Amino acid sequence: MADNLPVNNSPIVACIGLDWAKDQHAICLQAADSSRIETSVLEHKPETLHAWVSQLQARFPIGRVAIALEQSRGAVIHALMTYDFLVLYPIPPASLAAYRKALHPSGAKDDPNDARLLLELVSKNREHFRAWIPQDPLTRQLQLLTQYRRQLVDQRTALTNQLTELLKGYFPQALDWAGGLNTLQACDFLQKWPTLQAVQKTSKVRLRKFYHRHGCRNTEQIEKRLQQMAQAQPLTSDRVIIESNSLMVLAWVPQLMEVIPSISTLDQKIKTLFAQHPDSALFDSPPGAGPALAPRLLAAFGTDRSRFQTAQEVEQFSGIAPVIERSGKSVWIHRRFACSKFLRQTFHEFAGASIHHCDWAQAVYLQQRSRGKKHHVAIRAVAYKWIRILFRCWQNRTLYDESIYLQSLHRRNPQLLAMLPATS
Repeated sequence: MADNLPVNNSPIVACIGLDWAKDQHAICLQAADSSRIETSVLEHKPETLHAWVSQLQARFPIGRVAIALEQSRGAVIHALMTYDFLVLYPIPPASLAAYRKALHPSGAKDDPNDARLLLELVSKNREHFRAWIPQDPLTRQLQLLTQYRRQLVDQRTALTNQLTELLKGYFPQALDWAGGLNTLQACDFLQKWPTLQAVQKTSKVRLRKFYHRHGCRNTEQIEKRLQQMAQAQPLTSDRVIIESNSLMVLAWVPQLMEVIPSISTLDQKIKTLFAQHPDSALFDSPPGAGPALAPRLLAAFGTDRSRFQTAQEVEQFSGIAPVIERSGKSVWIHRRFACSKFLRQTFHEFAGASIHHCDWAQAVYLQQRSRGKKHHVAIRAVAYKWIRILFRCWQNRTLYDESIYLQSLHRRNPQLLAMLPATS
């Protein structure tokens, strides 16, 4: 049995199924020269986990130990990845769930039973799963930081949406006077003046100083806002609505004021790390990548060129490639659900950005729309083509060159090429 392993060619001397949980981990172990299955439970403590690994190493001094677990990131895998003699097999949750349901029709999850199922998967079907090879530290940090940044952006969006709904209910003028709600200026404005009454009690001198302090030098715009403030009428005079909504505004604003600078801090760190990465120029070369999406594309592919054998694997793993199901004469094509949502989002957002900077990407999008496809379906079609191009660049370690792709279009898709501007 051939394992895709970077460490050495020593044999697998034991297999383990590890079902991790918040407080304790269920373990099933089977040595290669025995049919006996040993079960145990470990507390979720670093000392306990490392002591257990030390016992494994003493028991199996020669060879490697294969461990199947239902995760590819987290406290347990981060602890185990430091040991060279352990070969980790992250099992997709969907695969484990399907295997569980096949053997146990109820599909009920049970930690000890899942540990046994994981053991069976790694001991009997190891060739169907790829051993986990950790990326280099620089790439892993970029992968984590780009995901964390996206989470903060989502949090910022949620907070600004909540503030927008609150302000629309009693103080809609603030949406114009405060500036964009995703800025510190708007947060400062709402903290000082959460109601129309509070603004109208404030002197024009103080209001002018506020805008000047936040970098607003457009005198005409400032004076227009001051005039609007003086003449504004409240949306409602209901004290219950005004007091309740303004209190919630004051509750949300401090949270937003924490998130906004945190995004900027992560942006700067990602920019610094990305500049240090040997593949940064490669993923910065596609049109539309930019400072936010280029590091995410790099994190999506990583530096391990053996991780994906074909572009189709990337398309399937990321969820960009659709799923085709057949039953009898029926064929059902639908979006892939079992995938990394962040990874799918990365390629989807990049494809959406590229249609504004790349003629052929825009042509593919318009072609799909002319065939009656919805916006997101058309964007996924663009992403599908981009993944094939980026995969080739990644494998060959070459920068994106649009002229090469246009030559390919001339041979394979002259109809699409004809849709491009003459200057292309």
